[in-house]
Amino acid sequence: MLLNFDENLDNYKLMRQAIIPRPIAWIVTEDENTNIAPFSYFMALTSTPPTMVVSIGQKSDGAPKDTLANIIKTKKCTICIPKEEQLQQMHFSSKELAHNLSEADVFNIDLEKKAKNFPPMVKDTPIAFFCELFQELDIKGSKHKPIIVEIKQMFIDDTCFTNKEKLYFEFNPIARIGGDYSFLGEKISAPKIP
Repeated sequence: MLLNFDENLDNYKLMRQAIIPRPIAWIVTEDENTNIAPFSYFMALTSTPPTMVVSIGQKSDGAPKDTLANIIKTKKCTICIPKEEQLQQMHFSSKELAHNLSEADVFNIDLEKKAKNFPPMVKDTPIAFFCELFQELDIKGSKHKPIIVEIKQMFIDDTCFTNKEKLYFEFNPIARIGGDYSFLGEKISAPKIP
């Protein structure tokens, strides 16, 4: 079956099932309160400069999501990579809340300050990136706004290191597989190139 995306298909449904796994960016931003929200349209972009891209949609009323509004206003965010024990809180934090409510309070998500001048990270996440807004992108006809953030600092939990001297580490991140979640599971070594 050949599907034509010009024929008003459910693009999101098709893409989310085929482009897998999609890592989860659990983004913490600040304005009048602390906002925490997960995004799966997220990926590393370049290593020089160290950048990532995340695509952020709109609220149900068409207004920008708090995450986007806060990043544009403050130019800062903290991107956490959640672990298995945080799956429920991370999933619940995707619920749309009123601007004056914080997911930290509503869903009992503990935060901790690690990097000066950046929003806090979600406590006990194995990885966190402290980022500044690098560039906003406009996609003609889209209700999503991709933003590029530059990584300024990174936190790695000491328990993740397999060789701290060489900066080798491992962890078991949560990813989206279609509409569900998954862990990456068993690692497969790359074959040696002849």
